[in-house]
Amino acid sequence: MVKYLIRLQEKSIFRKKEQLFLIEGIREVVLAKEGKYEFDKLLFCPDIFSGIDNFIKQVLPEVEIIEISLSVYQKLAYRSNTEGILAVAKMKPNTLEELRFETKNPLVLVVESPEKPGNLGALLRTADAAGIDAVIVGNPVSDFYNPNVIRSSVGTVFTNHLAMASTLEVIAFLKHHDFNIFAAALSASEPYDLQNYTESTAIVVGTEATGLSQPWLTASFKNIIIPMEGAIDSLNLSVSASILVFEAKRQRGFSRI
Repeated sequence: MVKYLIRLQEKSIFRKKEQLFLIEGIREVVLAKEGKYEFDKLLFCPDIFSGIDNFIKQVLPEVEIIEISLSVYQKLAYRSNTEGILAVAKMKPNTLEELRFETKNPLVLVVESPEKPGNLGALLRTADAAGIDAVIVGNPVSDFYNPNVIRSSVGTVFTNHLAMASTLEVIAFLKHHDFNIFAAALSASEPYDLQNYTESTAIVVGTEATGLSQPWLTASFKNIIIPMEGAIDSLNLSVSASILVFEAKRQRGFSRI
C-alpha cells in the first residue's frame, strides 16, 4: 500500500489513472470535505495525532481508517510540519461541462499552461480570497491534485470551482457563454484600471516566460497591462493576477460583513 500511495503522491499519470489523490493535513481534509470531495480512506499516525476519534466523528464518520507508523507517515508526507493526517480522496472531473455559474455576470480567472505548481496554488488562493466564480486552466502542464498545488493553495484547491481543457476549448466555452475576454499581454494593450469588468468577465494570464499564446490574443476583447514604473516590465504571475482580479472585484463591489 505504501508504494501505491507514494505513486499517487508523485505521479500525475498514476493519479489520473486511479482517479485518486492524497490530501495532507487537518485543514486541507476539512476543506475538501466542505468542498464535497469523496474520500476513499483516512490514514493517521498516532505518534503525531491523538484526537482521531473526535476527528472521525466530526469530519469523516463513514471512511475507512488506517493507522500507520511514524516511519510510514514520513515516507508519505509531503510536508514536514503537518498533523499526522493523510486522506485518499477521489478526483472531481474538473471539466468545462461541469462548471455551473451561480451569478448573473460571472468573473473567472483563466491561466494558460502554468508551469510551476506553486504558482497555480497561489492563483487558487487569490481566487478563493476574491470569491470569484471559477478558475480555468488552458493547456495544463500540471494537475490540480499535485501535492505542491494543494500545499501552496493552502487547501483552497478544494474551495474553488475548477476546470481544465485545451486553450481552444476554453476560448470556445467563454465565447459560448458571452464572456468578455481580457488578456494580460504586452502588445496592443490598454491600462487594466480603465476597463469595465462588471459584465461576464474572463481575466486571462499566461506564464512569466512566454506570456499568452496567439489564440488568446486573437480572441481577446481587450488586451490589458499593468503599468510598470521601474526597470522591469512584468510581475510575478500570481501577483499580476491578484491585481487584475481585485480590480474586477472592486468594480463589482465587495461583500462585506
